[in-house]
Amino acid sequence: MQRVAIVPILAALMFCLVGCRSSQPGSTAGPIDQTAEQSVPAATMTQPAEPALDDDPRPRIVCFGDSLTAGYGTDPGEAYPDFLQKMLDQEGYSYRVVNAGVSGNTTKDGIERLDRVIALKPALVVVEFGGNDGLRGLRVADTRANLDKIVSRLTASGTRVVLAGITLPPDYGPDYIRQFNETYSLLAKKYHVPMLPFLLKGVFGVNGMMQADRTHATAAGNKIVAENVRELIEPLLKKQPATPEQQ
Repeated sequence: MQRVAIVPILAALMFCLVGCRSSQPGSTAGPIDQTAEQSVPAATMTQPAEPALDDDPRPRIVCFGDSLTAGYGTDPGEAYPDFLQKMLDQEGYSYRVVNAGVSGNTTKDGIERLDRVIALKPALVVVEFGGNDGLRGLRVADTRANLDKIVSRLTASGTRVVLAGITLPPDYGPDYIRQFNETYSLLAKKYHVPMLPFLLKGVFGVNGMMQADRTHATAAGNKIVAENVRELIEPLLKKQPATPEQQ
């Protein structure tokens, strides 16, 4: 696998992640998808709509984050949660993956959406926030406190949580970057939750895996991201026994 330098490339386009909004090409209109098919794209939560609980009986995995989760710049069905859904279906796991990514979101925005995510009664939540905080130069202490609230409230609700991290351009200085990066490992240790240090592992800087903005993954890149997340969450998943109709 090609090895790349992560932060130098990010520096040139540091405002791309910040400037994204929920009207990105990759998001679908309306509330969470109401269909109950077994192999449909992951449902998408758009910013204005309240989540609607569909009739799909499978336990929910909620991918909760910003544009990297929402699939900014890709076609519908090409965000990493969509590919994660397909992978789990193919491997015999009976879970419903919900895309709760909103482009441009900070950790503060994540707190404001927490009630909607908890209302879905998820079995597992993949938390991916912080990139927009860092690129805007927000205080690491505030970002850390916000992420702490997100993880603590989710775990208190009874759901399992995993953390997906991100990093920053070198322009912000080694001290700021070090403190920012430590946020994820500190919270993972505090709440005893699995962590993926860098969501775009094996994707960032690899030809064909990143969009022209060098910030967001292409559809091909999102497949790799989905595999990264699948490896992280698979030890927490259970395969449901087959029904008489499936036997």
